[in-house]
Amino acid sequence: MPKQSPSPAAPLELREACVIAAQEVIAEKGVENLSLRDVARKLGVSHQAPYKHYPSRDHLLAEVMRRCFQRFAKHLDARGQFDKPQEDLAALGRQYLSYARDHPLEYRLMFDTPWPESAEHPDLIKDAVHAYDILRKVLRRLHGDSANLQDRVDLDALYIWSTVHGMAGVMNGNCIGKLNLKPKVLEQAIEHVIKMVELGLLAKH
Repeated sequence: MPKQSPSPAAPLELREACVIAAQEVIAEKGVENLSLRDVARKLGVSHQAPYKHYPSRDHLLAEVMRRCFQRFAKHLDARGQFDKPQEDLAALGRQYLSYARDHPLEYRLMFDTPWPESAEHPDLIKDAVHAYDILRKVLRRLHGDSANLQDRVDLDALYIWSTVHGMAGVMNGNCIGKLNLKPKVLEQAIEHVIKMVELGLLAKH
């Protein structure tokens, strides 16, 4: 007889089940309509059950967002190893944009959703900073890791992030398909942006 999977609402798994259900509610109704009541309804448990693990809707949202940053960082780290920092940086840009393309809901949750104010979220901050530090680490390989170069690393990180984030927004937006762009232009767009970022970093300040 095949072993039956435990119910997702079992006491030991309720915390995890709430996160999964919350993501489903967000996908169906939008993040602004997330509620613990809807999460409970989706799980088939009492309305009070999610409160055992999440004191408020904001605490649950913070956990959902934290998981997004964890998966995002794992995706960035899966880009492989490169001896040259320029190649590593280009690969990081491609990984960033591929994640934005393949996981648009999670991407919006990380970067376009106001952080929940009423929830304590030190773990969310920690995982968000960890994801950002992946970019900083590559730039330290490029510029050096001495203390006097930290400002340049941070300024370049902001420049790169704003550039690829803007590209992600354009490629995921509704307008891109209405601009009469040739297919080859769209195919070349990501590599063009990555190349322009590289040229910008190499230019003398």
